[in-house]
Parts: sequence; structure tokens; C-alpha cells
Amino acid sequence: MRVGLLTEGGYPYATGKARLWCDRLVRGLAQHEFEIYALSRSERQESAGWVELPPQVDRVRTAPLWGTDAEWRPGGASARAAGRVYGRRERRRFAGHMGELAAAVCGAEDGAQGQADRFAAGLYGLAELARERGGLPVALRSEAAVRALEAACRAPGALRGAQGVKLSDLLTVSEVLERALRPLSLDWYGEGEQGLGGVDLCHATSGGAAALPGLLAKRFFGVPLLVTEYGVRLREYYLGSATAPLTLPVRALIASFQRQLTAEVYGGASLVTPGNTHARRWQERCGAPREKVRTVHPGMDAGRFAAVGEETGGPSAGLATGFPAAGEGEDEPTLVWVGRIEPAKDLIALLHAFARIRTAVPRARLRIVGAPGRGAEAETYAAHCRVLAAQLFPDEARDARSVGDCPVSFEEPGSPEVPEVTDAYASATVVLLSSVVEGFPVSLVEAMFCGRATVSTDVGAVCEVIGGTGLVVPPRNPRALADACVALLRDPERRARLGAAARARALELFTAEQNIAAFRGIYLELMSHSPVRREEAGGPGAPQPFTRPAEAHVPGRWAATGRTPLPRWAAPGTLPTGERDAAARPEDAEAGALCGATHGAGTQGGRHAVDTSYDGAPADPGRHGKAES
Repeated sequence: MRVGLLTEGGYPYATGKARLWCDRLVRGLAQHEFEIYALSRSERQESAGWVELPPQVDRVRTAPLWGTDAEWRPGGASARAAGRVYGRRERRRFAGHMGELAAAVCGAEDGAQGQADRFAAGLYGLAELARERGGLPVALRSEAAVRALEAACRAPGALRGAQGVKLSDLLTVSEVLERALRPLSLDWYGEGEQGLGGVDLCHATSGGAAALPGLLAKRFFGVPLLVTEYGVRLREYYLGSATAPLTLPVRALIASFQRQLTAEVYGGASLVTPGNTHARRWQERCGAPREKVRTVHPGMDAGRFAAVGEETGGPSAGLATGFPAAGEGEDEPTLVWVGRIEPAKDLIALLHAFARIRTAVPRARLRIVGAPGRGAEAETYAAHCRVLAAQLFPDEARDARSVGDCPVSFEEPGSPEVPEVTDAYASATVVLLSSVVEGFPVSLVEAMFCGRATVSTDVGAVCEVIGGTGLVVPPRNPRALADACVALLRDPERRARLGAAARARALELFTAEQNIAAFRGIYLELMSHSPVRREEAGGPGAPQPFTRPAEAHVPGRWAATGRTPLPRWAAPGTLPTGERDAAARPEDAEAGALCGATHGAGTQGGRHAVDTSYDGAPADPGRHGKAES
């Protein structure tokens, strides 16, 4: 099966979201062939290069979602998208489709279904125009586009927040729409070996712009679309736009466009796979049909935590180790927090909770392991946390001959104190999570792999992940957090039971093997319900349901030549019963060679070439080179 993997700001780039998950998925499903269609978010991301690609990646094509239309690189899809100027007939078509899209975005329609229909009509009308004529980036910033937006904002029933829109606001909105709709102008939609028309399945790793090529492949060629969201794209936009320097009309119009696009993606997808129930509720409220949504937990590498989880002498071992209750003997119970230091993690509440814990358990220590988040706000927040810790816990000395130190330490993974994050979990008596906003709690799953008892706040998917194997308290409640920690510190037997149950649950639900097995079944299920049928390459004949039939992967004499044979049932004509095997006939062998020659990059020296250059020359998959765009 050939899979078109659609990404935005992630794989195969060395920086970005979901790149580790995508890499594990591609390597785990080695029986399939992958073509990657990647949208980059910044010039810095492109300059960082790619990760090393596995041999089952046949082709990588990229396009930028940053810069102006004049900055698109010459050659290929970029020149086609940026350099076209419409004639009179094309301008009329564009004005009509843009008017439909603007009317849906601005809410100039009674009824959600009518608004969705107008959005779809405008979106696919623009896509067909771009496919025939090109040039959408220029047109979407034209005066016609701004006039269509203005007319929709002034129409009766328009969004209340958009009624006071100004010209500067309309220009900002048109710029945002042009970047978001750039995938409509790409030349990724050719048939056969030329693009998404030649794949069996499109798998988008997020909603929004990443899924747009999949929507067009489904509309133009009937290719089924699978959408996987481990962080709901619309939710991320809402959280990010809250602090963005935008006027009210601009914020209202862009939010409306994102809602309409998200609903169209969910409606057009054959299946939507969130990573947890929290994300699933978001998707269903944003328009995803319940029958299309199936939760697939993100897989994580449990091997790196195996040594910690299988040890018998860790502080969570409880009865097995005879570890004394907190406060007894000379041991210092250690609380560990792991994550990115930013306001959403609410370390202020954690520090105040630890002050209460120190009153009940004087020898307790707190290790905060993580680096500040991105941006000046996160840096300021991290500095504020350090100052608060110094004020709440001045340097203390155990006796007159000891050197005083602070019971709270701030450490970063990779530092001499924490060479690996597993070292932090190994030292933990209890692992904490104090967030007020959280999606999928990765640090909790890592602690569960290590067999550690946990105390967490009830946010995001925490309860779904913990499932009764840890203590959960309300967010922004230092007293509840402190009481739960003290209860576990004073009860080693309970810690041992919770840690063992947490490890068993994590190994059952959250491993990479479980994730890959789930998607292996989903791929086959989608293809069984909606196979894509294409005509045989090289002349008339019976259609083939897959670009590379399953027989090509069966070991045997035909596989040794490096070419894919044409199976008996797909060969030209129908052979009578009892006739010799089709592969033994010269004409059928020739047809098999023609079929195998159309599968993109072949084998060169035992390795697949990756088509990443403008002229089709193979490039090193482990290095960053020019990409088809």
C-alpha cells in the first residue's frame, strides 16, 4: 500500500511537532510505502534540515507556509502558484468562489448546515480554479478578495464581532487566508506517480492546513483520508490567539475560518483518531461525527525506562525494599516534577504546596527538572519561580557542622545533575504534575513506565491516563496537592501498589508497539471499505485496486529481480483455467516490469532512493537537500 503522509511543521524536519511519532510509525509499518508531503512553518525550520529517513520513504515534497507570495522559491509548484495572473473569466470565477467562502466565514447565512455548504462550495471552487489556472496566492491578496470579505462583513446576519471591521483588518485577514490556503495552489495533485492521485491512502498528522491536500485528493481522486490529532489544531489556535496582538474583528474572522475548516476536515475524513478522550470531546464539539472518531493512544518508547521500572531497589518498591516511611531514618523522600517551565504548569502552586509538605515531612526535597518554555514570558516565569523558591525555602543546615542548602532544586535534562530524564525518575519517591492546562501528560506516562506513584491535577487527559493508579486533585489547590503527597510519603506500601499498577497500565496502553499495531489495522480497514481503483499503467486492461499489489511483498522467485510482478488477476486479459502460471509467460513478465517501473524510486544498491530534487535525481535521505515544492 502506498501512503501519503501529510504533515505541517513536523516530520521530516528535525524540529517540529509529532516528528518522533511519525518516524516510529513509518519505520514500524515497513511493509507499506510512504510519500511525505510536508508544509514548513518557518525558514528556520527548513534550514535545520531533516531527520534520517527510513528506506520505505519513496519521495518527499515540501512547501512553505511562511513568507509572502513573492518569496516562494522559483521552480515547480511555487512558480506555478505565485506567477499566474488571471484573465477576465478567471477573475469572475474567483470572485464567485471567494464570495461563497467569505459569506461562510463571516457568518452571512442562517443555519450551520447552510454555512458549511457555502464554505465547501467556496473552498473546492477555489481548489478547482487553482488546479486549472494556478495563481491563488496572488488572487487571495487582490482587491477582489478584500472586497468579497468586506461585502460579507457588511451583509445582514454577519458576525457581530466583524461588523466594525476596518480596511487594515481586512488586509490582515486576507494575508492569513492566503497562507492558510496555499496548499490549494500546489502541484501535488497529479495522477499516477505524479502526486497524491497515485496513493492509496492519505494520512494527515493534524487538522487544518496539513489535511487540506488530503481533502483535495479525496475530492479529485477518491483517496480516503485519515486524520490523526494528538493535539487538536483548533484548540491550539484558541490558546495561541488569546495573547496574539489582533483586533477583535480580525480575531473573530480568523477563528470563524478555522472552525469552518476544522469541521470540513472532520466531515471529509474517513476516520479521525484522537490521542485521548479529552481531544475526542473537542473534536466532536467541533463537528467530527461520533461514528468516525476512534481513540488511539500515542505510543512511547518504553525501552528507555525499562531499567528503572524493573529495578527492585527503587524508592517506590515499598515492601520489596523495606523503604522506611517518609520522615523515618536518614532517608530523604524526593518529589520530582518533570516538564517545561511555563505558566500553564502552575509551579507557583506547586511551591506553595511543597511548603506545606515540608511542615509535615521536614526532610522532603523537591526536584524541578525542565527548561523554560519558549518566549520572554516563559523566561520571566521561570525566574519568578526561582525567586519564590529562595524566599519560601532559605538555605537550611541539618546541624551546626553542615552546609546549608535549599530543598528545592531547578535542573535541566542533560546537565551533570540529570544526564538523562530517567535519572530524575529513578530518584523519585513520588512524581508530581501541577498543571492547569494539559493535553496528553507525557511526563506522567514516563513516570508510570518507571513504576512510580503519582499525584496529579485533574486537567486534560490526566484521569484517562492515570486510570486509578495515582492520586488526582483539583488544579490551583496547593492544600489538596500537599495532602495527597503527604499521604503517599507516609505510606510506602500504598506507593508500591500504585507504582506497580501504573507500570502495568502504561505497558498495556501507551507503548509504541500498541500504537503501530492500531494503525496497521486502521490502514487495512480503510482500504477494505474504500479501495482506490486505477487503470493499469502501460495500456488498457483490468483496473488494479492498489498501486502496488500485496503479492509483491510475498517472498519468492519473482521478488529476487527487484521488480514487482503483475499478479495473475490483474494481468491483461483473462487466462483460462488450468493454463500455466502468468509469471512464466513472457508477455505477462513484460507487463509486470511495466507495473514495477511505475512505483516511484526503485532500489539502488539495496536502498530506496528519495526523490527530493527538482530534476528527479536521488538525494541522500539523511541530509537536507532541495525538496520538490
